[in-house]
Amino acid sequence: MRAIQFTEYGGPEVLKLVEVERPKPNANEVVIEVKAIGVNYADTARREGQYVVKTELPFIPGAEVAGIVVEIGDEVTSVKVGARVVTLLNSNGYAEYAVSHERTLIPIPEGVDFETAVALPLQGLSAYHIIKTMGRLEEGETILIHAAAGGVGLLAVQLAKLFGAGKVIATASTDEKLTLARDMGADEIVNYTSSDWDNQVLFLTDGKGVDVALEMAGGDVFKKTLGCLAPYGRLVIYGVASGEQSRMYPSSLMAKNQSVIGFFLPQIMRRKELFQTSLIELLQYVGSGKLKLTIGGVYPLDQAAMVHEQLQGRKTFGKLILTP
Repeated sequence: MRAIQFTEYGGPEVLKLVEVERPKPNANEVVIEVKAIGVNYADTARREGQYVVKTELPFIPGAEVAGIVVEIGDEVTSVKVGARVVTLLNSNGYAEYAVSHERTLIPIPEGVDFETAVALPLQGLSAYHIIKTMGRLEEGETILIHAAAGGVGLLAVQLAKLFGAGKVIATASTDEKLTLARDMGADEIVNYTSSDWDNQVLFLTDGKGVDVALEMAGGDVFKKTLGCLAPYGRLVIYGVASGEQSRMYPSSLMAKNQSVIGFFLPQIMRRKELFQTSLIELLQYVGSGKLKLTIGGVYPLDQAAMVHEQLQGRKTFGKLILTP
């Protein structure tokens, strides 16, 4: 089968289209003929060797796929050949076929296409648990959402409103992206390419700051976001897209009882009671029209390097998808 693989860390150019052996399922696994692949910042972090856990080489990225079950292991009981499913993987999603454990398979409802299905699980579950489980957003609170026109960001804006946020402040890098965030429910918008974006956020909160902040850039953005926190504020880190780590003095959190919290979706996926109930809730939101999925682009598998370049160049919005 065809797959996208890298044998060294680096820029998008290290992603190569290769021929590899089609995977075989173990007892509780299935083989999926992949129809749609979600592209995420975690994939770029893997490629650069900057992921939260070590990335062994050679490596086929891709944690989110939708497709059709074409083969099942001897002990699989919950799904049959021909089922339309979406799932989350640790790796090996950028390929024509992928293997998944049956417990992580999510049936795709009738009337939902593969591209729409793959746009929800990883980024939807991330947005949900960053805000609700880790950020502990309470009704009426103010939340700051960076990269609000990205895959997680657009869902986070909508979910924050559904969870009762009093004010949603969204940041993005262009007027087009800011307009999109506004259309999705943001109350205030700020262009974070402006050197004083943090002062603008404080102005919009009458100097108080925000109760919850979602941060995935790292570097100077993290430092300024920390300065935007209100007393008892919670800053949730879910990525380091800039590749720049920041130095923080923990004692600086004491004066205002503030918190800096890390989020890593695979930890959520280890707790069935967390990811199953939240995914059902997300699907209900989508089914009722309360949550809108934004597809930023669908591209052939062999254009993975270009898609990574576009994603990291902040030239995209919504969910980016590859198709074998």
